Amino acid sequence: MGCVHGKCCGRFPKSSDGDPREFRDSGPYSAQRKQHILTERSLELVPVPSHSFNLEYTVLTQRGYYPDSPDKDNQDSFCVKTQLQGNPNIHFFGVFDGHGQFGTQCANLVKDRLVEVLADDPTLPDDPVEAYNSAFLTTNSELHSSVIDDTMSGTTAITVLVVGNTLYVANVGDSRAVIAVKDGNRIIAEDLSCDQTPFRKDEYERVKQSGARVLSVDQVEGLKDPSIQSWGDEESEGGDPPRLWVQNGMYPGTAFTRSVGDSTAEKIGVVATPEVSMVQLTPNHLFFVVASDGVFEFLSSQAVVNMAAKYSDPRDACAAIAGESYKLWLEHENRTDDITIIIVHIKGLSNSAGGATDGTDGSTNRAARRRRKGNSGSSFNSGSEVFRSVRSDSSEIQSCQLVLSMNRNPAIVVPSPTCQSPRNSV
Repeated sequence: MGCVHGKCCGRFPKSSDGDPREFRDSGPYSAQRKQHILTERSLELVPVPSHSFNLEYTVLTQRGYYPDSPDKDNQDSFCVKTQLQGNPNIHFFGVFDGHGQFGTQCANLVKDRLVEVLADDPTLPDDPVEAYNSAFLTTNSELHSSVIDDTMSGTTAITVLVVGNTLYVANVGDSRAVIAVKDGNRIIAEDLSCDQTPFRKDEYERVKQSGARVLSVDQVEGLKDPSIQSWGDEESEGGDPPRLWVQNGMYPGTAFTRSVGDSTAEKIGVVATPEVSMVQLTPNHLFFVVASDGVFEFLSSQAVVNMAAKYSDPRDACAAIAGESYKLWLEHENRTDDITIIIVHIKGLSNSAGGATDGTDGSTNRAARRRRKGNSGSSFNSGSEVFRSVRSDSSEIQSCQLVLSMNRNPAIVVPSPTCQSPRNSV
């Protein structure tokens, strides 16, 4: 969700790794004289020899649609780094959602330096949690001292470190990681991270103790009673969420309570200390998704897992999720957020290699964010086939349906803004 000004500012250099693929459509993009840019990496496979399984992964990032800021570039960034420290059993996946005037630069610096600091830490194999904490704080300090002005800019970070058959998930902000778990004939989404926003009572109390005023925009502008310190949940109140403000000013207005950068917000309790969760993989863990909050604004974790489970190829899953997220944004707003998705399939993990699940540090089963559409678990076919193929009549996107070629078109097709549904159809 970012800061008040974070999603509508300025001109920035392009931000994401990977090979750009560009296309034009007949909608507003061509009128803006700016091509809509998608970045997709090819499908890649990396082994984890210590436990005899493989990780098959891909990445997609899509610039948002900003009719009032036609020159605004994608502020999302991502990093995939395999074999950290030359160790074939340690792999890193991260998504970074920049915000503010210099959010792109912040996200780029953090996605480069965070993994470099981790890779340089000799304690990483033995104590990943401590290494993670140290890397986030070091990177935050480096951003503060860099040439980038991070007084009102910064980035969230959702990262997954695979160490053998264990995932270590470090989160700062409101992007998310979720894992798909086979449960009988269903596939269940389990959150690996917990959004850090003032909706959370613990985070609310922490920033209040640091001197933050916690108010919605309507409250800070005097349209609602500021003494009412209850905002319901993100599903019902996400349109005007509680934000953080200094005592005698109408800034910075951050809707998150942790980030990297944001030196002004840091004075009122916004910290770069990550929440780290851990899960030991079992054969019931099918894949995990690491994505920016643009994906989850209108989709629940379960809905994302349901969509991903329909595709045997994670490239098609990324494209379908991006297309559905984009469609829902345009049904509710006059713009879309940037969208970045990493999907990692866990292939060939046996019972002998996997251990008991350790859980996710209490971050599962949290309240859905605003307007999220809940879905039941996906059907699970018998036999060895895990993922169902999508039938031609299974999509509800209709005229905005994402087109996936059986022969894999090198360009991913996403719905144009001209396909948006009427606002009263929600």
